[in-house]
Formats: sequence, structure tokens, C-alpha cells
Amino acid sequence: MNKNDKKREIHKGKVNPNSIKEFKVKEECELLSFLFEKFPNLSRNAVKSILSGHYVGVNGAPVSQYNLKLSKDDVVIVSKQRISRKNRRDLPIIYENDEFIVIDKPSGLLTVPSDNEKGRTAYRMVNDYVQQKDKHNRVFVVHRLDEDTSGVLMFAKNAKIKDILQKEWGEIVLERGYYAVVEGNMEKPEDTFVDYLKENALNLMYVSNDRKNGKRCVTQYKVLKSNKLYSLLDVKIDTGRKNQIRVQLGHRGHHVIGDDKYGEPADPIKRLGLHAYKLKFVHPVTKKIFVFESKMPAQFENLFH
Repeated sequence: MNKNDKKREIHKGKVNPNSIKEFKVKEECELLSFLFEKFPNLSRNAVKSILSGHYVGVNGAPVSQYNLKLSKDDVVIVSKQRISRKNRRDLPIIYENDEFIVIDKPSGLLTVPSDNEKGRTAYRMVNDYVQQKDKHNRVFVVHRLDEDTSGVLMFAKNAKIKDILQKEWGEIVLERGYYAVVEGNMEKPEDTFVDYLKENALNLMYVSNDRKNGKRCVTQYKVLKSNKLYSLLDVKIDTGRKNQIRVQLGHRGHHVIGDDKYGEPADPIKRLGLHAYKLKFVHPVTKKIFVFESKMPAQFENLFH
């Protein structure tokens, strides 16, 4: 079978070039075997040509090696167009070793692909970076930041450390710190919020009185600066619930600026006023303590000059 024959086999409706097919991995396996399972009507050569032609991505990042190890919850995409790899020279790296890599994620960048965005993600950027050194390298998601939240974001470099970190995340994380700019002046200079959150049909979180079915979340804050319009808070979270800072503060009438997802607050800096400035954790194996920090965005400070 020549190359043109392979392309015709791929594009004759067996792998539709006019749509993206997306599959979630349920258990660890090799990429080639996974593709054979999902496309049983394709020949071995045709499946390999999909890979060599760069039509396949894992978690939004292009892959071509057939023996790539897939982990549970990876998302494999077969695209209608070639997925090109990009050289990454300006990646905002905070720290890197053999086990993990930590970046200073900008606001407006997804951690992982969404229904509407497959390619431009922090995962894709970091994966492109590590594959410049070796095409067999890859990274794994440990935790996430919201698209519009900037700051410290860590990825694992192998599946083993990823599994350990995720499994013990609640125990090994010693501190997660955020800077938040909110509307108005806080009633107290510092306080702790304890609430129970639930998710509605629109995938939005809200504070509920249902302690039995709601997820308990704890957020501490301390006012750093304030003026007539806004307050700058140092926020620590004891739990890692979805959107908990935005929801708990908004519930009390102090929406994070720029947060049109949970309210209609002012948007003076044209971005969400939330920045993850600190991640402190103890390595689950070596017991070494790691602390990663990111500077406060200048736009936050400028509001209080």
C-alpha cells in the first residue's frame, strides 16, 4: 500500500477528516493498541500513518510514537487536520527536575483542553517543551488552575510520580496561596469561611445549606490593601474545591474583579483578579519540602497606588 492509498483509507469515512474524534482512556495501555481498538476497520499501516502524519494528539499535544504509554483519564484526539508541534523557548518555568516541572501560567490559558479549545493549553506548551529534548518525553496533569487564573502550576514528568502526587495531594500540600482582588471592603481584616458547595445543571458552583450532599470547603483571607472600590486579599485554601474562592467571596458580596462567570463585577484590568502565588508541598517519597512562588501581577498592585 503506497502513501496515497493509506491517506484514502484514512479519509474514506473510517476516520472522518471533517470531525474530531475524542476518546478517554480507561486503563493504562500503549497508544497503537488503543487506536486499533477504536478503529478496528483500519489496517495496521493506516493506523501508523495517522500517527506519522501527526493527526493524533494526547491531551491536546501532538504525538507520533506508536508505543507511547497512555494513562487512565488521558484524552486521545484524532484530528481532521495535522497537529503541529511548536518550539518553546519562552516558557515561564519556575522550577524543573527529573520528576516535575512548574510554570508561571498566564491568565487566559487553559490548563488542559476543553470542548472549545484543543491546542492552546498549558499542558500543550509544557509537553512541546519536554519533547524538544526527547520525543518520548511527556508530562502529566497533577492539579489545575482555572483558565483566567494565573500563577503556579505543576506537571509531573512520569506516570508513577503523577499517581502518587494525585493520590496523596490532600495530605502532602502544606499551603496554597492566592492573591485576589475583590469588589468593596471586607467586613473584617481577616476571616475564615466554611461553606458547603454544590454544582448546578450549568456546571456552576454555589453555596448550599445541604451539609450531607454538599462539599465542605474552607477558605482563609487577610486584607493586604484596600481603597474605596477594591480590596487586595491574601487567600489560603484548606480544600481544593472547584472555583471555591470565587464562589465563597461572591456569596458574601465581594466578587473577584473580572469574574463574569459568577457575577457582574467591575473589570478594571481586563482579566480575572485571581493569582496563585504559592504552592508548598512535601514530597510523598523523599519527604523533602518544596516551595514554589510567583510574583503578584503588576496590574493588581497598580490598582492600589
